Amino acid sequence: MRIGLVVDHFDPRRGGVENWTHQLADRLLRLGHEVHVVAETFNHSLDSAKMLIWHRLPAGTSRIRRGQVAESMLRKLDLDIIHDMGVGWYCDIFHPHGGSRTAAFRQNLMLAKPWMRRLKNLAARILPRYREFDALLSKQYSGKHFVIALSEMVRRDIQEYHQVDSDRIRLVYNGVDIRRFSSEDRPSHRDAIRQRLGVTNEVLFLIVAHNYRLKGVATLLHAMSLQLAAGSKARLAIVGGKQSRPFKRLARQLGVEQTVNFLGATDDIVPYYAAADVYVQPTFYDPCSLVVLEALGCGLPVITSRFNGAAEIMMPGRHGFVIDDPADAGALSREMTKLLDGRIREQMSHQCRSLSLQHTFTNNVDNVLAVYREVIESRLTTQTQPFWGRELEAA
Repeated sequence: MRIGLVVDHFDPRRGGVENWTHQLADRLLRLGHEVHVVAETFNHSLDSAKMLIWHRLPAGTSRIRRGQVAESMLRKLDLDIIHDMGVGWYCDIFHPHGGSRTAAFRQNLMLAKPWMRRLKNLAARILPRYREFDALLSKQYSGKHFVIALSEMVRRDIQEYHQVDSDRIRLVYNGVDIRRFSSEDRPSHRDAIRQRLGVTNEVLFLIVAHNYRLKGVATLLHAMSLQLAAGSKARLAIVGGKQSRPFKRLARQLGVEQTVNFLGATDDIVPYYAAADVYVQPTFYDPCSLVVLEALGCGLPVITSRFNGAAEIMMPGRHGFVIDDPADAGALSREMTKLLDGRIREQMSHQCRSLSLQHTFTNNVDNVLAVYREVIESRLTTQTQPFWGRELEAA
């Protein structure tokens, strides 16, 4: 097949959607498909760079203008499938890796004080930036193209907030590279990383996050203060993030700065999974967290919230625990206390690894390819042009 992938930036170092799109492109090339990439920036140092066909989007344009330029480019290409990760609307498959922007906005409001919520709601109605996003979302969710949801939570959000018919939505959970993320790396990294962090016989909890507020780092710091007050041997490592200063200040105010390591960004997260005992992410909104799947692949029990689509594949008590309220530090601390028991962690570890084997990246791509085939079969059945072509003519 001739496949077009549309993404803002084609560089796995930039984040989850970029990393996933790079892995998808690499897998499609290995399967013998012709892969076109439409993006603003590219990482040309990648092994697959010479095999991909590049189409550059202009930088510094509005979201609507970028979608229009992408449409113009794609119209000139004779592609079997156009797979858009959230840039535009001219596609066979729209795949919002960030989930529903509207649902994420509402969840973000949970982090604000009541007076700030009212201000943010007002801003969403009148500021040009928000109006542009509303116009973009209207285009992205209208029409007859398929929409891939990363979880049942996202499927519900897409139906509720964007009025997309259920027969257009396909559920495809994220998948993990089980060779890279496995428990086999623990012996080679564990002792060195723990020694560097000053961890001796404590239980090391780990979170990997760029957006500290959304991922619940404040809740986690409050839970650590409860652990400290209870005299438990708990340590916390926080990897990633750009705006750490307010959270370091919070750690000092709570008196837990000696039990928390703020480690910043890293090029390789695997050694930290090896060093950790438990992965914890009390997120306020996560469509289907890749880092949770990576942690499970490494055999780490996971504590997360019900606002994480990845929680849907977990069985509480077998793979970790799921809290109802990501702001409830007490509930989080109670689940952390349960996992201070090494015997419980060891029993869960095998179950976590087994779960990850059911959600591999290979299976993930196979499920995406099944949606590709469904698009093509639908065209043959209707004996008409692609979904996006019909929709544009109707407009």
